[in-house]
Amino acid sequence: MDVLLDPSLETFRDEVRTWLEEHVVGEFAKWRGCGLTGHEDIPIEVQLEWEKELASGGWLGIDFPEWIGGRGCTLAEQVVFFKTYVEARAPGRLPNMGVTLLGPTLMAFGDEALQRRFVPKILSGEEMWCQGYSEPDAGSDLANVKTRAELVDGQWVINGQKVWTSLAQVAHYAFVVARTEPGSERHAGLSYLLVPMDQPGVEIRPIVQITGGSEFNETFFSDAVTDEAMVVGGVGNGWKVAMGTLAFERGASTLGQQVSFRQEFDDMVEIAKTNGRWDDPVIRQELMESYIRLEILRYNQLRMLTALTSDGVPGPEMSIGKLFWAGWHRRMGELLVQVKGAAAMVGDESAHAGHEIIGDGDYPEYRVDKEQRTFLYSRAHTIYGGSNQVQRNVIGERVLGLPREPR
Repeated sequence: MDVLLDPSLETFRDEVRTWLEEHVVGEFAKWRGCGLTGHEDIPIEVQLEWEKELASGGWLGIDFPEWIGGRGCTLAEQVVFFKTYVEARAPGRLPNMGVTLLGPTLMAFGDEALQRRFVPKILSGEEMWCQGYSEPDAGSDLANVKTRAELVDGQWVINGQKVWTSLAQVAHYAFVVARTEPGSERHAGLSYLLVPMDQPGVEIRPIVQITGGSEFNETFFSDAVTDEAMVVGGVGNGWKVAMGTLAFERGASTLGQQVSFRQEFDDMVEIAKTNGRWDDPVIRQELMESYIRLEILRYNQLRMLTALTSDGVPGPEMSIGKLFWAGWHRRMGELLVQVKGAAAMVGDESAHAGHEIIGDGDYPEYRVDKEQRTFLYSRAHTIYGGSNQVQRNVIGERVLGLPREPR
């Protein structure tokens, strides 16, 4: 598959390149090439403004239909956009879950009233979203959620706790999986609710990560409310909708992700050649092994895109890509440390001002550079978005048709 052979796609690619050249200027220009793994080296305020800048050019909703405010781009055009964006080293974007997860979910499972209420403001960059899935006892096992919602006088009253809520501190709304049927267990009795974050019943507590940033949060719901109509896909159908949301996470943008991985790999090779580690045959073999797996990843992502050409809703086979890239990138983070050697253990005082500062009180402060962040942050890849163990179960049971794991 080569999406650049069509002349019309080349024209579209040139349009994307030109727009980026004209808009990655001023304040945004100094963040070029930043914000990749961990995306914490760009201040959140800058990333929010950059999302609005992209929205001004109509680039937030390229895959959404025109009647709702999108561009109605084909799958091939989406792939070209994400690839071109990363190749241009435009500022790394925050995980805009309204655009990548909630918006597509509403278009696939929501009624028209919900679509018209929320999607236009998502595509304009006015409203940000966060994901209310994981709980202290229901991380990878989402079906074990305990957060409950009770319908009282036309409103859902929500009580419970969510954890690892990315960017809850800037979100206007959360899409929350809650148990709406008392006494129900596992996948049954769950509903997918849209909940406003700015209300007395919602408390957000930041979680300081190993990188020093605090993208993640704990979110507590104490008699928080949302209107009765704020249910996607119908009451009791939350599991199906939630799985659809996770599948959208692995759609057309994954090829752009692969391009960013290639840029990180190329930078790693350059470091090895500069500091002499390239002459170590063991390191050189590890680099070549990483390159081979990166090519496998690229071809697999292209193959997975064919699954989107039918109804546009990704299927369980998307777990193959998640399983592969998560393990590859974590290993690449480890290889980066080997390539840098002792330098990887030392903070960089000359690092970018946006880099996280680790240490306080009795401990010295140092700045985490790009390679250190990749090593630290990539440890989580095999856990978030469905752990490797869960991905293997999905592939075995729902893709290969193997017997279910004993309960």
